Amino acid sequence: MQSLVDFLVVSIHTFGYFGIFFLMFLESSFIPFPSEVVMIPAGYLAHLGQMNLFIAILCGVLGSLAGALLNYYLALFLGREILIKFGKYVFFDEKTMIKMENFFAKHGHISTFSGRLIPVVRQYISLPAGLGRMPLALFCLYTCLGAGIWVSILTTLGYFLGQNEALLKEYLHWITFGLALFVLFSVGLYVALQLRKK
Repeated sequence: MQSLVDFLVVSIHTFGYFGIFFLMFLESSFIPFPSEVVMIPAGYLAHLGQMNLFIAILCGVLGSLAGALLNYYLALFLGREILIKFGKYVFFDEKTMIKMENFFAKHGHISTFSGRLIPVVRQYISLPAGLGRMPLALFCLYTCLGAGIWVSILTTLGYFLGQNEALLKEYLHWITFGLALFVLFSVGLYVALQLRKK
């Protein structure tokens, strides 16, 4: 695990802010790429003074927005059937599409915000938004808000864990697992509140 963290830190440092943008672009599009392995090392580099914390967060958010816009426009211009037909080449199938459509139908436009905080949903929630021709300005706003929260949490976590490099290297996988549990709890709480309102 230590060698993996070293590799990630060196890679982010080598490619700089563009590397953060590009990797988060991939993470937010069809490519299943965990944002934790990008933004936590970026926060660590900010702790070392080799990056600016706020610029790193901004690049992460902009990369997430760019990837989300790619999916939005693919759905808008290609349509549902073509996405499903060729989605199998990037681990995307009709079952996943139905889940995204149901999530979007249940929660409405706000799902492009809440979906950014949920693994897997984060990558594909832009598709039903594009298919449903969600207003672009609202889509960008909700996407940036959701991505901003997630990216800020990860980057800040890496920044403060940078005070204990050994802790970061040894427990990165547990940190990722803990974040996933936190997100699942938050989503469960959100759904419970929505059901209670109804």
